[in-house]
Amino acid sequence: MRYIFILLLLALHVSAMQTSENVFQCSKIFQERKGELLVELERIDEQRQALESLKYATDDLLSKREDLVAQREANVSKVLNDIKIKEASIKKMLDENTKALQAMKKLKMDKTSQTFAKMKAGSAAQVLSQMKVEDAAKIIMTLKPKTVGKILSKMDAQKASDITLKLTQGTP
Repeated sequence: MRYIFILLLLALHVSAMQTSENVFQCSKIFQERKGELLVELERIDEQRQALESLKYATDDLLSKREDLVAQREANVSKVLNDIKIKEASIKKMLDENTKALQAMKKLKMDKTSQTFAKMKAGSAAQVLSQMKVEDAAKIIMTLKPKTVGKILSKMDAQKASDITLKLTQGTP
């Protein structure tokens, strides 16, 4: 029995030695794998830091560009507003000038009409006969119908016909 017991102890000791050698080999493998994982973890961390740095740089650049675009849009809006103000001012001036021009033309036409109304029919007919049909028609349109009749009766028939035709077509 003793021999069996010793043999059993010896078998246990051999088994324990094999187990400790297996444990030692597993520890060695785990240590190697741990080193590889640490290197991989460092590489991943470096890439993460590089990616964050790139993200911050991109965000900063994007922010600067957005500010620049906003500034340019503000400048364009200001210039557009200035143009609209100037355009309105020019339209107002144009309207005022048009009204002034029309008033001067009316005044001139009134004076011309008064002059022709005061002239003798023969003299007025002679002067109007020398003018273009359109101009003569404009002047005759401003005169009283009785005066127009007297002037046209003293004119050459063809010229009187042309002026009358122009008058019937509307405003010369």
